[in-house]
Amino acid sequence: MRHVIALDVGGTGMKAALVGSEGELLHQARRATGRQRGPDAVVDAILDFAAELRAYGEHHLGESAAAAGVAVPGIVDAGRGVAVYSANLGWRDVPMRRLLGDRLGGVPVALGHDVRTGGLAEGRIGAGQGADRFLFVPLGTGIAGAIGIDGGVEAGAHGFAGEIGHVVVRPGGTPCPCGQRGCLERYASAAAVSQAWAEACGDPAADAADCAKAVESGDARAREVWQDAIDALADGLVTALTLLDPRTLIIGGGLAEAGETLFTPLRAAVERRVTFQKLPSLVPAALGDTAGCLGAGLLAWDLLNQPTTASRPTSEVTT
Repeated sequence: MRHVIALDVGGTGMKAALVGSEGELLHQARRATGRQRGPDAVVDAILDFAAELRAYGEHHLGESAAAAGVAVPGIVDAGRGVAVYSANLGWRDVPMRRLLGDRLGGVPVALGHDVRTGGLAEGRIGAGQGADRFLFVPLGTGIAGAIGIDGGVEAGAHGFAGEIGHVVVRPGGTPCPCGQRGCLERYASAAAVSQAWAEACGDPAADAADCAKAVESGDARAREVWQDAIDALADGLVTALTLLDPRTLIIGGGLAEAGETLFTPLRAAVERRVTFQKLPSLVPAALGDTAGCLGAGLLAWDLLNQPTTASRPTSEVTT
């Protein structure tokens, strides 16, 4: 059966799959990234994992993978196939496309930015399926975004498109590592909610999931923390929809796991803020933690189905 290899490399773990031509997951596996052993060891782990997946496909699916796609964090030069920089993995200028291609017998390899790759999957086969314009916003340790246009994801002229987490929503507010003050991700990310709730309840181990549970139980302190985050998020999202006019707004990441505890007040907060703007559908992400892996598979299939698009140089970044 014809298939491609898909790899989603994170700071602590790697998710991988063999993906069929219709986006179906034919085989899934996970490995530790092993970043504690250094950047070279991480690269070796990726290459070894990919080789294992190739062997699995040969044995169980009757043929070698036709291509491979890999999603990585940090600054990515997709055109050259180079992982330019990743603070979490300690990478600088890793020629990932060449290395993987050599290890896999010369098959074509696509390299993508992790958030945009996940957004690609959500847009084509997930919550944004059928929408010509969408915005995918995962709420995790930070906040990033993927701008979907007609089945693709816009990287921008320099690879910085979609960095909604660094839209200033509270001018002069909390300092952000990016150098600004009052960035959205300092108020509405899962990490920000965790910190605010830990301080409010006096438990250093408390996190955003605990805050959501406390909101559901009627805790007044939790409701205040939660509403502050929702108000900041709504401010940022309305700025984005004013600029981008998406048909569908997809919210994912750890904070979205709170379900309607998040989505009901967030929809109301966004609706209160719009004036002339068209209100998009605001929906939860559908693919969970498989989005990056599925997106990497889509990148690989794109190489096979639309080879002329693979040469367009772009640089991509997430924080």
